[in-house]
Amino acid sequence: MPTIAVIAPGAMGSAIGARLAGHGARVLTSLDGRGAASRARAEAAGMAHAGDGDLAAADLVLSIVPPADAEALARRLAPALAAAAKKPVYIDANAVSPETVGRIAGIVAATGTPFLDGAILGLPPKPGAGGPRVYVSGPETAPALVLRDLGLDLRVCPGGVGAASSLKMGYAGLNKGLTALAALMILAADRAGAGEALRAELAENEPALLARFATGLPDMAPKAHRWAPEMEEIAGFLGPDAAGRQVFAGYADLYRRLAGEAGAAEIAALIRFAAAAAER
Repeated sequence: MPTIAVIAPGAMGSAIGARLAGHGARVLTSLDGRGAASRARAEAAGMAHAGDGDLAAADLVLSIVPPADAEALARRLAPALAAAAKKPVYIDANAVSPETVGRIAGIVAATGTPFLDGAILGLPPKPGAGGPRVYVSGPETAPALVLRDLGLDLRVCPGGVGAASSLKMGYAGLNKGLTALAALMILAADRAGAGEALRAELAENEPALLARFATGLPDMAPKAHRWAPEMEEIAGFLGPDAAGRQVFAGYADLYRRLAGEAGAAEIAALIRFAAAAAER
């Protein structure tokens, strides 16, 4: 029975933990500083709380946290990883840029712990469904293949550390970037009194886009606070492309605004648009 540490028990982490536990793995997590909702998710998923020393003694450590917390988690676990007699394989599966994952890899490598770059593409796994694609890249990906036997759709991304994160940045940039663009244009049309006309035009000539917005905008609303730092990571990924960096820095500002109290009215307008689109 392999022992997998999954940190943390958010929506994605707890769902992946449940999938692993359901296929026979012993799944550990960290509940230090977590609220009641996280604790309830962990319990429902069959994830057991453990201290940093026990987490570092697992066979694999899966870091699944908000982008802004990824580097801090590696620094927090570094002393326990350095002290571990048998090193786990540390997989950073967060939505961070290759530059950020390079720093994290350096922190982990200094402890003597093997490191793999990771990327999760898709929604959290649900019972009876295949779940997201989990990509890994790095010098030695074989230890991660056990995750296939534990119910995950694990795929190897060719290349070294940074390859999987580059894939994630490209995919998330297209996916969540399109949602940001849609929100901007729908809100602008709504302010100008042309919201209904825009919806009718999309229904007639871009029905696939309208259907996507009908589900994607409500899905974005509770996640905007997490998507803002992800947009900043994508801006960093774009490197010398000043125009691209500016676009995604703007998307980060948009998601941050929508996540705050000042964005409540805009979120309500987007939800109304999506609801009307879903009725067509």
